[in-house]
Amino acid sequence: MPWLEMWLPPAAGEGAVAAGLFLDAADAAAHGALLAAMPGCSASFGTRRRRGRPGFLSMTMSVNGGRGFVPGPVGLLAGSEEKGGAVEAEALVAGKKEVVEEVAVTEGKVLVLQEKEREKDARAGAGAMNTTKHLWAGAVAAMVSRTVVAPLERLKLEYIVRGEQRNLFELMHAIATTQGLKGFWKGNFVNILRTAPFKAVNFYAYDTYRKQLLKWSDNEETTNFERFIAGAFAGVTATIMCIPMDTIRTRMVAPGGEVLGGVIGVARHMIQTEGFFSLYKGLVPSLISMAPSGAVFYGVYDILKMAFLRSPEGKKRVSMMKQQKQDANALDQLELGTVRTLLYGAIAGCCAEAATYPFEVIRRQLQMQVKATRMNAFATCLKIVDQGGVPALYAGLIPSMLQVLPSASISYFVYELMKIVLKVE
Repeated sequence: MPWLEMWLPPAAGEGAVAAGLFLDAADAAAHGALLAAMPGCSASFGTRRRRGRPGFLSMTMSVNGGRGFVPGPVGLLAGSEEKGGAVEAEALVAGKKEVVEEVAVTEGKVLVLQEKEREKDARAGAGAMNTTKHLWAGAVAAMVSRTVVAPLERLKLEYIVRGEQRNLFELMHAIATTQGLKGFWKGNFVNILRTAPFKAVNFYAYDTYRKQLLKWSDNEETTNFERFIAGAFAGVTATIMCIPMDTIRTRMVAPGGEVLGGVIGVARHMIQTEGFFSLYKGLVPSLISMAPSGAVFYGVYDILKMAFLRSPEGKKRVSMMKQQKQDANALDQLELGTVRTLLYGAIAGCCAEAATYPFEVIRRQLQMQVKATRMNAFATCLKIVDQGGVPALYAGLIPSMLQVLPSASISYFVYELMKIVLKVE
């Protein structure tokens, strides 16, 4: 190309630079117009042509110290034969500017879309982490509560599964004599494998359903009816997902369960002899019992909780918590406090257990049935009543209540505490 290209670094501030180049007359105007469009500069130029010699391009450039595009008006000092080339050059520059502007707009849209994608990914990642922490809070609550009340759970199963007729103290003495102290925790590991995911899903499902119902109703606060509905669906969801482990555990503590081995052995035996769906024995009565059980358990607890928080004492406690939030430990951050959390959890657990205990008895009996003598839930209920009367549907209720009281209270207490420790939103 018959012209000399120069790079002028931006000055620290605004200044002017004068320059001149010998160029062909036909190219002078076009080159000047292009230079005028350089970022950070404005330019005026002229061409002088002598006969038989190349044209001379004289320029004065005003440089802005790196503060963006400062395109200035171009003054073209050319003869009539160069004006056509100047117009063509200005059109070329204008076209390039339009292209640059379109590219800038496109790049801006791309950047906005990329930013939105990053925000979406960040929200998804935060939501997944919050869900994980929420599930862990429920799982830890189940592990702690079930381990504490494992001896009472064992006694309850002895009455339901084995049809124990001895009183409570005689049964405790018999287990301690024949199996030692660890006999009271027999099957506890399997029970944790069952209850940890069950409680994790149950607590998380309840909070999820409750928030969704609140969103749909567009109310400021969840109603009692919405609490009961959310609790019922939470119980159904957790039961469907976790009943196979409950069936396996029941078969392990039933007569003859010892010879089948551990969890894997019992599961393999049931699948080989009775089919895969034998792991879902008692699903119908389980769903029938867990729906009202979950509704009562979560509904009663939330009703008691909101009644306290609306009271003058509750409002005072919430106000103090907000003032001391930075210095308060996890126990002090419990909305109900330690004692009320334990107490309300125990009351909710007892109400749920008393309302649905007959379904529990029927479910356990169904889980013990083998393929040859299998009956449906209604026939099983009639058989139980025929053999022991209506009180047979409440066999083991006392040890069950003794188990539920600490289990429900500890479960809710640990769950609320873990949500604070894990910073569940």
